Amino acid sequence: MENKTLNSKFSGAGQYVLDDELASIVNISIALEMPLLLKGEPGTGKTMLAHAIAESLKMPLIVLNVKSSMKLVDALYQYDTLTRLNDSRFGDSSRDVSKIKDYIKMGKIGQSFTSDIRTVLLIDEIDKADTDFQDDMLDVLDQMEFDIIEIDKTIPSTHRPVIIITSNAKKDLSDPFLGRCNFHHIAFPDLEMMRKVVKVHFPDIDSNLMESAVSTFYKLRKIDAIEKKPATRELINWIRALKTDPDFNPKILAKRDIPFLGVLFKKSQDYKQAVDFTNRHGFF
Repeated sequence: MENKTLNSKFSGAGQYVLDDELASIVNISIALEMPLLLKGEPGTGKTMLAHAIAESLKMPLIVLNVKSSMKLVDALYQYDTLTRLNDSRFGDSSRDVSKIKDYIKMGKIGQSFTSDIRTVLLIDEIDKADTDFQDDMLDVLDQMEFDIIEIDKTIPSTHRPVIIITSNAKKDLSDPFLGRCNFHHIAFPDLEMMRKVVKVHFPDIDSNLMESAVSTFYKLRKIDAIEKKPATRELINWIRALKTDPDFNPKILAKRDIPFLGVLFKKSQDYKQAVDFTNRHGFF
């Protein structure tokens, strides 16, 4: 198993804007070969960080989307018993049914272990899994190997992947799990950081449009009754919608009828709350 760290350092990529603290914890985690656990509200860029790391370091990205019903073995490998049974019954396959290994398919963690080159492994929304899954998974990631019991074979990691784990904090993670990860909480961007994000996506954006849209976006996020606050991706899509409207003029945003609220709010009750708020307060 290759055990060397990367020579290059992560400092951001493409349209992903990050601060120095986040860049540091990413690079420390890569150097120490420890999983990086990211928490933060939806839309703060946890998942996209893994994409940015893979892009910046020119490494393939493998994504394990965790589900509540998932068993660890599913993330490691799958034994296709149904296909083997059909091959045995009908005999029209080129596979030899006596060779069980021909019916073993690697799961996402297995793929990251057996890849010919180093990968970024994103384990997305780990808080959906039960505690046993979480702790057993980290045992595998510590040991960098797992067993395929059907063929009595141990699969070692060819290259230790860069491991990014995200959590929306829907439920607590175990102390042993937390103790074996580096941790960073990605706060929602402040106004200044959000301006940088918008400029990356829209380099030639009209300054009046940007300031008005960003200011209004933050005011709408403060509505107490909103259940699902709009995130950065909603702001980007909203600005994109405003820019494509030929009748939209950022200089007259003080009107109370804010356009395209459905781009920002995806739940009916949230949408109604936003409409009621803007009818009372307008854009400014």
